[in-house]
Amino acid sequence: MDTHRVGSSASAPAPGAESTLAPDALTMGLDVGGTTIKGEIADASGTVLAAGAVPTPRGAAAFEAMETLGDSLLAELPADRRGLLGRAAVLLPGIVDTERSIAVFSGNVGWRDVHVGDRFTRHWGVPVSIEHDVAVAGWAEWRFGAGRGHDDVVVIVLGTGVSGTLAAGGRLVRSGFGQAGEYGHIPVRPADGLPCPCGNVGCVETLASAAAIARNYIRRSGREVDGAAEVFALLPGDPAAARAVDDAVAALADGLLGVIHAACPELVVLGGGLAGAGAALSEPLQAALTQRLRVVPVPKVVLGEFGARAGLTGATLFARHGALL
Repeated sequence: MDTHRVGSSASAPAPGAESTLAPDALTMGLDVGGTTIKGEIADASGTVLAAGAVPTPRGAAAFEAMETLGDSLLAELPADRRGLLGRAAVLLPGIVDTERSIAVFSGNVGWRDVHVGDRFTRHWGVPVSIEHDVAVAGWAEWRFGAGRGHDDVVVIVLGTGVSGTLAAGGRLVRSGFGQAGEYGHIPVRPADGLPCPCGNVGCVETLASAAAIARNYIRRSGREVDGAAEVFALLPGDPAAARAVDDAVAALADGLLGVIHAACPELVVLGGGLAGAGAALSEPLQAALTQRLRVVPVPKVVLGEFGARAGLTGATLFARHGALL
């Protein structure tokens, strides 16, 4: 395949992180999604040397597919470079126990309590870390993407769901379970909102995820669309599209109020596939936060640099630096 760069900032070391890899060492990252497992091998400059994807099988069979994809990526390299693989990282959705290396639960993929252990390390012969997919994607945007140089940053990953990370005082905030921020499951319309799969009513995700924006447009207009990108493309001339986007922005702004008042971030970074909407999303969200905030400074809303690639970019960077510092 043709090599390409994942971004000019990808080669910069994370502040406080020291890579123990040789300068010519390669890293491999896998990003496991509900429908697709994506993988890449990159060098120290961020140049991608091999890339691929496979469908995500249901249940524990997904881990065999991860190994198969990793094998195929290594096979893409020239024979004299395969031995340069120094470390790898596998990003998993759902609940991940990184300390005990257990994939605790993923409703989308359908596994529960899968003990990963050192299976990947044994399979590829290099140290392999597992991590939560959103935690690494948000970390990558903060340290190497749109949030670099700032100590207090909220990253919102917008796609099939809504989640993200919080960096405060130059440190990534993690829960006791190691999870990232479940911003999508903050109820903002509990009285008259839509049921959420999590069991609550009116969560941010019921209005602001990509699927929710498309559903809202279809409900308001009676016309079918393929996804949220098509809804944004109809702006500004379609009133139903404008209402669907307004609903999503208002839900996002209301859901962010608590964390902004608690942590006073400098930036809100919009990442994930939905960030491809650009200014049509970032500018209304900036205005909505300005309208709502009175006591704390209004953070600047910016678009992520890596978009839907934040997980993959983060995976190879995490493998290189060895920690989310």
